[in-house]
Amino acid sequence: MSQPDHITALQLPPLATADLDADNQAYFAKCEEKIGFIPNVLRAYSFDNTKLRNFIAFCDEIMLGDSGLSKLEREMIAVVVSAANRCYYCLIAHGAAVRKLSKDPVLGELMITNYRVADLSQRQRAMLDFAEQMTTASHEIDAADRQRLRDAGLSERDIWDVVAVAGFFNMSNRMASALDMMPNLEYHSLGR
Repeated sequence: MSQPDHITALQLPPLATADLDADNQAYFAKCEEKIGFIPNVLRAYSFDNTKLRNFIAFCDEIMLGDSGLSKLEREMIAVVVSAANRCYYCLIAHGAAVRKLSKDPVLGELMITNYRVADLSQRQRAMLDFAEQMTTASHEIDAADRQRLRDAGLSERDIWDVVAVAGFFNMSNRMASALDMMPNLEYHSLGR
């Protein structure tokens, strides 16, 4: 059995590449060059140049911007949040990113199924526990939870970034799930 053959369940036609603004065209070209395909999440937003541009800018700032969190740690947060939300698109796409960045296919699978059994540093475990709590019970977060992050070596800025990544993926997961967004098939084989 294979996954459904659509980008989203909505019938919003993407703009033709020629109709994308120059910056969006350049970003699509960069995706093709770096990873060999255009992620379906970008195609899903491509019915509107402004929405696409804003999504790219926000995602790139959260995931690639200056941070005390490594790219791998941010991807790990994305996967833990996505696992708690059962977001198929993000589990597949960001699980692949964990496999690729860590050069460890087992770590990618552990993040998807149960990060608690992975061999993680105290810092990583603390931030992933916090990201999961933020996803499943954010109303219960208190000063002691933030202090556990500090005790694990995270700075105030690092804590902000953990919250920003987890918050972004909670929003993104809900969009992807509600729209029945499908990941590119290429993600299934990346980093294996």
